[in-house]
Amino acid sequence: MKVLFVMPKIGAWATHGVHVAPNQLYAQWAAYIREKGYQDLEVLDCTILGIPLDKLADKVKEKNPDVVILGDMIHCSVGFGIIWYFNEAASRIKQVLPKTKIIMGGLWYSSTPVETMEDNPAVDYVVMGEEEAFYDLIKAIDTGAPTKDIAGITTRIEGKPVMGPHRKLMTDLDSLPLPAYDLFDITKYVGHTHWKPFVEMMTSRGCPSACTFCYEWDQYDPRHPNDFLTWRAKSPERVIEELELLHKMGVKVVVIQDDNFNVDPVRVEKFCKLKKEKNIPIKWVSLGRAVDWVNCEKILPLMKETGMFMGVFGIEVTTPEELKKIAKGITIDQIKKTIDILRAQDIAVVADIMIGFDYDSEQVVKQRYEFSDQVDPDILWVGYVTPAPNSPMWRIGLKKKWFDPRKIDFLKWDFLHPVIPTDHLSIPDLGRLGAWCMREFFSKPGRIQRIMTSNFDPLAKLCFQDVMQGVTKWEQGAIKGDSHI
Repeated sequence: MKVLFVMPKIGAWATHGVHVAPNQLYAQWAAYIREKGYQDLEVLDCTILGIPLDKLADKVKEKNPDVVILGDMIHCSVGFGIIWYFNEAASRIKQVLPKTKIIMGGLWYSSTPVETMEDNPAVDYVVMGEEEAFYDLIKAIDTGAPTKDIAGITTRIEGKPVMGPHRKLMTDLDSLPLPAYDLFDITKYVGHTHWKPFVEMMTSRGCPSACTFCYEWDQYDPRHPNDFLTWRAKSPERVIEELELLHKMGVKVVVIQDDNFNVDPVRVEKFCKLKKEKNIPIKWVSLGRAVDWVNCEKILPLMKETGMFMGVFGIEVTTPEELKKIAKGITIDQIKKTIDILRAQDIAVVADIMIGFDYDSEQVVKQRYEFSDQVDPDILWVGYVTPAPNSPMWRIGLKKKWFDPRKIDFLKWDFLHPVIPTDHLSIPDLGRLGAWCMREFFSKPGRIQRIMTSNFDPLAKLCFQDVMQGVTKWEQGAIKGDSHI
């Protein structure tokens, strides 16, 4: 049976320049079923190959697969915008290959399986679970076995979507095979225009926090959204094994895309010691909450020594009351200290703030910016609250009737366009305020000079240049609705 993983051609966020990474969902799922015996697997990455959407279906028809996979597990550069492309791809592929089975999963789809299949008749199955569920589905399609009762799968029965039983989460991530990076032309991938070859890794799943706005809620069975709160991680040894593979393939830069890679300082320290011991020269970027950065303060010199050149974290909101309200699990002091301790090691700081919470007013947004300006990260990323299925903000937006979940303009749901109002601000108001925040931050006298004359790694400075070049485009999206992706 031939299985084809299809990635439509996409762009990237305005502040990311040229940015494209191997699809982690495809790398993980392909590796798992290959280990189980399925060898006829291929990834068609239309971004790398330069195949536009209107040519995608013809290219897939040439390959004549039995099964097509569409989905992702990382919002690396387009937010929910990728959903529009996947939906379009599914419809176009089904028109030219009506007998080919189309499977969707990962972001958005895992939490909206029934809606996905009702709205898009081209979709035959939705995977709500993880690798085990995907394999059981592939095996059933291959052997002609019934799919109705496969745990973690939604299938069509007499034309109507039917959800199978809930599938328990995988607990031992080390049991997974290494991602199938060999299915990608790894030398073609690039981050922020200048980081190449480039890969985004996932070394853990879930999160110990429960931020009300997080997109990660949308990767889990809608009947069990709290699965998201179960944090599971690969061992340091396993992560290093993956890095060694990437090094052999020529990768120079890796972004560890876990929302909380550093939640366990002991695990991070072991990872760094092994990376140093094995002399793996790959440079890396890490994401984490402020509290976790503070808990890693003692090992930051080691993290820097082993190639970490940039740390990313979310400020989000800027008062104790707000932090509690959005369940961020951090304090104002931890936000300030995170920036101080990273900068003390000459590690560039990327911080983000969110605007568009239901209670936001112009005064609140401007106070949020002023705090961010004061604590002075090197790069400020302004994101708009964009409700993800299963999340508390999704429920708030539905209750207030701020959006119709069946009529979403996914090209705008990319976190850089305001898509819902607040109790005090319209969508145009939010667009104007977001643009003001970005322009104020990046035009402050002395900020650019400080960064460009700092001791930061050149890769960090190149990233800063990339962001600067995209600010105007970011503003056009926020104010006028121009698409980035």
